Amino acid sequence: MSYVDVWRQLDWDDIRMSIYSKAPADVERALRKPKRDLEDFKALISPAAEPYLEQMAQLSAALTRKRFGHTISFYVPLYLSNLCANACTYCGFSMENRIKRRTLEMAEIERECAAIKAMHFDSILLVTGEHERKVGMAYFREALPRIKSHFSYLAMEVQPLDQHDYAELKTLGLDAVMVYQETYSAPTYAEHHLRGNKTDFEYRLDTPDRLARAGIDKIGIGALIGLEEWRTDCFFAASHLDYLERTYWQTRYSISFPRLRPCEGGLQPKSVMSDRQLVQLICAYRLLNPEVELSLSTRESPQFRDNVLPLGVTSMSAGSKTQPGGYADNEPELEQFSIHDDRPVAAVAKSVKRHGFEVVWKDWHPAYSG
Repeated sequence: MSYVDVWRQLDWDDIRMSIYSKAPADVERALRKPKRDLEDFKALISPAAEPYLEQMAQLSAALTRKRFGHTISFYVPLYLSNLCANACTYCGFSMENRIKRRTLEMAEIERECAAIKAMHFDSILLVTGEHERKVGMAYFREALPRIKSHFSYLAMEVQPLDQHDYAELKTLGLDAVMVYQETYSAPTYAEHHLRGNKTDFEYRLDTPDRLARAGIDKIGIGALIGLEEWRTDCFFAASHLDYLERTYWQTRYSISFPRLRPCEGGLQPKSVMSDRQLVQLICAYRLLNPEVELSLSTRESPQFRDNVLPLGVTSMSAGSKTQPGGYADNEPELEQFSIHDDRPVAAVAKSVKRHGFEVVWKDWHPAYSG
């Protein structure tokens, strides 16, 4: 049993129709309930909920403060390689894009770690293109212990791996893995994943199950907003979270909501989400699940990120570079996508404090629960 089995029983068109048929009465009922379910989530992300955004925001802010206090966790991505063996329409690293390719050597990784530590980060997200031969387990076995020696919390966003590989990486210091399905619509997924191992929709969908069985501390999921109709895709992400929490209750979870950003290849979004709709989605996830971590990246503008701080977000990246070697030796032409919030880390931290929050540089560590 895995989420693949649950997914097979869900019909995309039926769920989409159900979301769009929600009425104001359904939204009001969801807002009154102390504990909400997936049907309530449909109402909260529906067009009928848009006039209730202020009420949703107030409830979401209160739930977030109750669970997470006045804190925002900071993390930073470290891009190790832009080599990729997949052809994906939305990604600057796609093998079909004619860009300079680079994989960091161990000495270069040490330089990146030093530059990142100088910015005060203690929680890091390792990112690579998906290239199993040159950036696979052999590379990770050498790189992870070196990087872990500098940082308390280490997450990865790389190609899906087998369960035994995740179990091995855990012994080398891995704490968390982010694995985004991109879209939960299999036909749309096939349209955007043209070549390479990433064409295997169900293997990717099964990855969080393998992660949880390997004992990984935290799993991040989500959809790439813009590939498909966003409300339906985000319902599937909520359904996935619901399944994971009921099945693997020992694991922590996070949700991200990346919107398509400009990159090499120039794909235009199929579904455009406004800023108000992204706020609606953030609040809906929080009202569904008071415990889940909600993460906001530098894909969003400085103004937007500052304004949504109180409403449900619990972690954010800052000072991000989306190319290998970006911190010690900036080369913008190697970027995976263009970031929007390009403020220095200190400026983002200052803004967070100005809004009444404290920056947390270190994620929870398993040693604390010993």
